[in-house]
This record gives sequence, structure tokens and C-alpha cells, in this order.
Amino acid sequence: MRAVVWVMIEPMASKAQQYPDMWVDPEDDPRETETTTATDERSVLLEYLRHFRLTFEMKCEGLDAEQLARRSVEPSSMSLLGLLRHLAAVEQTWFRITMAGEDVPRLWGKDQDRDADFDGAVADDEVVAEAWEAWRREVEYAVAFVERAESLELLSTHPTRGPITLRELLVHLIEEYARHCGHADLIRERVDGRTGQ
Repeated sequence: MRAVVWVMIEPMASKAQQYPDMWVDPEDDPRETETTTATDERSVLLEYLRHFRLTFEMKCEGLDAEQLARRSVEPSSMSLLGLLRHLAAVEQTWFRITMAGEDVPRLWGKDQDRDADFDGAVADDEVVAEAWEAWRREVEYAVAFVERAESLELLSTHPTRGPITLRELLVHLIEEYARHCGHADLIRERVDGRTGQ
């Protein structure tokens, strides 16, 4: 017969101590706010997109230029910096160029080189600063565009994909960010072993 021994464990002072593998204490997570109870479709879609944008940003925080530019595995040219540049270009292409119809040069010269966002992701502080500035600018533009759009039925035409509504675009962007957050999880783990959340 086995004896059962009960051990009293003192409660820990903070959730970070209870969950040491998390990026932030759950109560400090910028993705979770008291105002995230969206009730209409537009707000729900924007909230999901905001969540994934913040998740991606968290995966990149605290890394220097070399770590951000470090490639995942051969033969891939994917890196966190490449993903950042890619997502800035995605935001610009879909919102500024496709939906708003602005005639602006594509970021990183993507008109000439499809992979310029990844190929140009080199370990240089100026390249990193430029990428963050472009991404934040394009995200800010996208959020403002969606908030002022008359309807999610707003229709535009992508040069290769054809007609698309704002609703479809938002769902596509949620999928795009979710997929790339998965890539970012694996790349970040390879860079410094950090995982989770």
C-alpha cells in the first residue's frame, strides 16, 4: 500500500512565475483588453487582425538586426525581418493600392523582384528601422481605411485575383497573419529558444 503525501505549495507572487514560458503575464498581454468585446462584424474582423498583428510584433521584440535577419533553414530565405517587410508590403498592396486605388511605388521594389522583401532583409539597423516604420505606417493606414469604409461590401479589383470585397480582404489578412505568426513562432524558437503565446 502506498502512502499519499500532500505538500503545501505557497502561491507565487505573479503569473509570470506561474507561467515562466509566456511572453508576458496574461494580465499584461497587449492583445487582451477590456474593450475587446466586439459585437458587430467589422469590429470582430478588426479585433482578430489586431490580435495577430500584435502577436507578430511580440515575436520580433527584443531581437537585434542580426537575429531578425537570421534565415530559418536552407534553402528558405525566410526570416523575421523578411516576414516584417513582407507583411508591410501585403498591407500596402491590399489597402493602399488595391482598395484605395493609390498609385504608389510598391515597397522594396516588389514590382521588379517578387522576393525583394525577403532577399533585402539584411542584418542592418537602418533596414530594420525602415521595415518597422513601413509596417507601422501601412497598418495605421489600413486600420483607418477600414474604420472609415462605408461598408464591408466595398468592392475593388486586385490585378491578379480579380474582384474582392473589404470583408473578403479582412478574412484573407487574418489568414495571412495567422500563417506568418506560425512561421514567426518557429523562426523565433530557432533564434533564441523562446516559444509560446
